Parts: sequence; C-alpha cells; structure tokens
Amino acid sequence: MRAHFPPRWFCGAAVLAAAAWAAPASAQEAGPARGLALNRFNPAPAGDRMFSVPSPYAASPHQDGSPTLHLALLGDYAHNPLVLTRVGTDDHLGAIVGHQLFLHFNASLSLWDRLHINVDAPLAVLQEGDSPAAEGLSFASPSGAQFGDLRVGLRLRLVGEYFDPFQLAVGGFVWFPTGGGEGSFVGEDSVRGMPQLIAGGRIPGFVWSAAAGVDLRPAQTFAQVRQGLMFNGGAGVGLLLLPEEQLQIGPEVTVSTVLEEPEARNTNVEALLGVRYRFAPTLRDFELGVAAGPGFTSGIGTPDFRAIAMLAYSPEVRREDPDRDKDGIANEQDACPDVPGVRDDDPKKNGCPPSDRDEDGFLDRVDACPDTAGIANDDPKKHGCPPPGDRDKDGITDDVDACPEEAGPSNEDPKKHGCPPPPDKDGDGVIDAEDACPEIPGLRTSDPATNGCPGDRDGDTVRDDQDACPDEKGKPNSDPAKNGCPVAVRVTEQEIVILQQVQFDTGKATIKKASDELLEEVAGVLKEHPEITKIEVQGHTDPRGGRAYNIKLSQARAESVMKALVQRGVEADRLASKGYGPDVPIADNDTDEGRQQNRRVQFKILEKKPKQQQEAP
Repeated sequence: MRAHFPPRWFCGAAVLAAAAWAAPASAQEAGPARGLALNRFNPAPAGDRMFSVPSPYAASPHQDGSPTLHLALLGDYAHNPLVLTRVGTDDHLGAIVGHQLFLHFNASLSLWDRLHINVDAPLAVLQEGDSPAAEGLSFASPSGAQFGDLRVGLRLRLVGEYFDPFQLAVGGFVWFPTGGGEGSFVGEDSVRGMPQLIAGGRIPGFVWSAAAGVDLRPAQTFAQVRQGLMFNGGAGVGLLLLPEEQLQIGPEVTVSTVLEEPEARNTNVEALLGVRYRFAPTLRDFELGVAAGPGFTSGIGTPDFRAIAMLAYSPEVRREDPDRDKDGIANEQDACPDVPGVRDDDPKKNGCPPSDRDEDGFLDRVDACPDTAGIANDDPKKHGCPPPGDRDKDGITDDVDACPEEAGPSNEDPKKHGCPPPPDKDGDGVIDAEDACPEIPGLRTSDPATNGCPGDRDGDTVRDDQDACPDEKGKPNSDPAKNGCPVAVRVTEQEIVILQQVQFDTGKATIKKASDELLEEVAGVLKEHPEITKIEVQGHTDPRGGRAYNIKLSQARAESVMKALVQRGVEADRLASKGYGPDVPIADNDTDEGRQQNRRVQFKILEKKPKQQQEAP
C-alpha cells in the first residue's frame, strides 16, 4: 500500500509515497537522510524588481559606477509544503511540514554598473507539522528555529542598460550547507549550485524579467520521490504606476522540475501577485512589498499558499534628464542645471535665474516690491509684496475681511467672509433668529412655530420637554405631572397598569359598554409597544360565592377581555388568559372597598424582546 497526495487545482502540497511493504509491528522513523532543502522559493537579490525572479542589471544610481549597497529583509511563509495522503484516495494522513516561515537577510553589492554580488542568509523561525505515520513509517515534523543554507550569488550584465527594453546577463548561485543534516527540511549537507541566464527590460510604465537555470544538487530519494538535478525557471512582469512609477503591481510564475525522472511529485509550479511601493518623496530609497499566491502542482515543497512581505533599502536609479530644470539649456551648458534660468553670454550665469534682491522667490522683474520679501498675488501690483494686516487674527486678511475687527470663519459670500456666525444660545444648530425655542436645544423643522424646539417622540402633540410621559401617547393636562400621559393606561416593566377597572355585568363575563374606551386605550398601548411579545390577561374576584365559581367566572372574564383586544387589532399570539378567582387579593376582603379593588382585570407582561433586538433597525 502506498500513500500519496492526489493532484488538485490549487493543491500545491507535496505528493509523498509511504513504504509499499507490509507494516512492521512498530513504526520506523523516516526523514531525509542528508537533509532536504524543502523551500522552493528563492528570493531575488536585493535591488531587483521581482520577488522571486532575478533581474539582469546591476542597479546603481551613481554615474561613475561606484559601489552601491542594497539591503532587504524578507519574510516567506508557506502553508502545507509537505503533506502525506493515501494512494488512490483523498485521505489526509497529516502534514509533515504544515507551516514554514523563513526570514531572509539579503544583501547585494553593485559594482561598476555591471557586476552584482548577492548574499542571502535564511532563518526558519517557524516550522510545524503533524508528525504523521503510514504503513509502518513515521515522519518526524521539524520544529523551532533553524538556519538554512547560506546562498551566494554573482551576476554579470552583458547587454543593455538599466532603462533599456532588453537586457541580458549571466549569473548563478552557490548554496553552502549551513542548514543541512539528517532530518532537516531547511538545507542539505552538500554544496549546491545553479548557473543562470537572465533576461529582462524596462520601458516607461512596464518592467519584465525572466530567468532559467539548472540546479546542480546530489540525487536522493525521499518517500519514493526522486530529487536531484533540476531545471529552475521563472518570469515576472510589473506595471509601474503613479506619476513617478513608485508603485509596481504584477504577477510572477516560477517552475522547477527534476530532469532525471520528472513526474508530478517532483515538479513545482507557483504564482505570486505582488505589490511594491517606494516611499515618496523623501524616502525613495526605501521600498515596501507584499505578495501572495498559490502552488499549482503536487511536487515536494510546493505549498498550497505562499505569502511574502519585504522591507528593502535600494537606492533608486533615475532616468538622466538632459535638461533637468526644463529651461531649454542643456545640463552641461547650464550653470544652474536644477533651477530654471535664462541664457546669458557669461558661462557662470548661463541658465541661472535673474536677480531676486529680497530673496522671496520672485524675480525682480515681476516683483512689485523687489526690496521687501512678500507673497504671491494674482494682482501684478501686489505680487511679491507683504500681505495686508489681520487685525482680528482670524487668518483672513483685512483687505477681504468683511468684519476686520471681529474674528470669524471663511464664507463664500464676500459680505460674510471673516464675520462671526449668528448667535445660537442653545447650541442646537438653529440660529436664535430662526429658533422658536432659543433657550432649549431642539430640532430643525420646516415649521417656524416648532423650528429649534424639542421633538415629540410619542406623537401626542405634547413637546418632549413638557411631556411627563414622552414615550407614551397621552393628552394635554394642566398638571405638569400628568401632561402628555395616558388617561387610563400606564406601561411599567412588569405590567400594563390600568387606572380604571374593566366593568362587567354582575355575575357575568359580559363587558359593559362603559369600558370600551379603556380597552381601546389598552389595545393602542400594545400596538405602540411591539417589544412586548406576551401579555397575560388576568381575571380576579372577591371570595363571595365560593372559590370554584369565582375561578370559572374570573377565567371567563379574562377570556372576554382577551377577545375584545383581538377584535381591536391586537395579535392573538401575544395574549394569554388566566382566571385566578379570589386567590390573589390586593386589598382586605372584609370591607366593601377592599372587595371592589379585588374584583379586577390585570395585564401582566410575560415576555419582552431583548434590548438589542428592540434597537435593531
């Protein structure tokens, strides 16, 4: 029986085969005998334009070709680069390496604008897996930090300059076994090398690179997958955006496969979509980049997802402009090549600006006040002259300030520009001249009689600041404690309280006509409070006539009231009825007054929506 990871689109995990022989009694530990450089991501040298594909140039901003140093700190995360599954099925037996995170310390030196030297020191800071076992073999997953193989690169530019559309170079890398050893997944125990042919180019708004080489490494077999001499190639393009091309966006693809016995399990194809940005304008030599993408094959070391983050110091190479100050005088003839000027027969003044005696940046020939430093002005008679005064210190000069003695904000209306805003004593955004309640914060309305006055939340025509029950509809009342409150019904946390009794025919459940208005008000309150989802309509009696009789009578009366509320538009599923008879007195049954109080109907709140649901839109 063999185990493998079946190929899947965007799978990218390793395809492994466990032992084909019968399983022994106890699992044997299996791992790369000489170490295995699992990571298929080779960072491009610092100073290059791509994340994984080298560039053909030796970048240097110095015209004399003096040495230029490039530095980069790059993080490389791979998810599931080595996974064990069973042959012929999708059974996932576990990840030998499920997470692998490297930090690359990358430095390059460009010499004579032609030779490029690179050193990359990888450090695996995260290695995790499931240590899976299959068919008598157990695969120990790595853990902890570990140095990878040190990489040294050399590149020679043959054809093309930095800004040419086609460039060609030869180069290569050598890996030294600083991270190898038995069981290692970050390096191998022998020196490896990879000669390369590199092409690329750049035109305004676009850059490209392509590279191909042969990875020379000793052959070995891990989990029945052949490793050894490999073809390694890649290509990438980038769109250069923003006015000074400091933003680069584009894809990259890398491919590698074993040349001796190529198959799906030792072929790797990955893609990245990357973004790089040069900080502008003062930190253009610093660059930030991120990239991410999937693996497309099941080769060893191919993750199902890879993510890259980079911070680099790379001095920017800029196109040489033959007339930097755009004054029509070539740099080599311009005595002031970075400042626009005028032609002059004197070579020491040719291309330099005319005189500016007050050094305010305005040439004397257009400066209305050539001996006094000033500011720009569209009026030629004021151009270069000091600004007028600002007596009220509001930032608006007196010559355009409609209220030069009173500080105020800008205004498109010249008659109000620099003037203080109209007064608004209550701070409600409605100026006093338009505020019907200038001393009380309120709301803006189209009605002059209510504009700037408090609102009326319950819509009962009694203003909130005068409404003793602002959330319950009521009626005006000369008593401030009752103004705007319901006449007969109040809502508390536990009950809808009625201030009058529901009247019934003696000894019957028939509701008297006199209680219609009261029940209309109860129904209205229930409609205004949809958060109350369950009400128990309770019937109560005094003890006269016997308990059994009174229980039945009180139940019938509760049901009559519930039916009356349903007839008035209250949903039946919000109501329940129960007759308590004489069991729950609220007054002394030994007096007529007490017995009258005990003969009652109550509306107890059983259920309410939670507060967050009440507030939900």
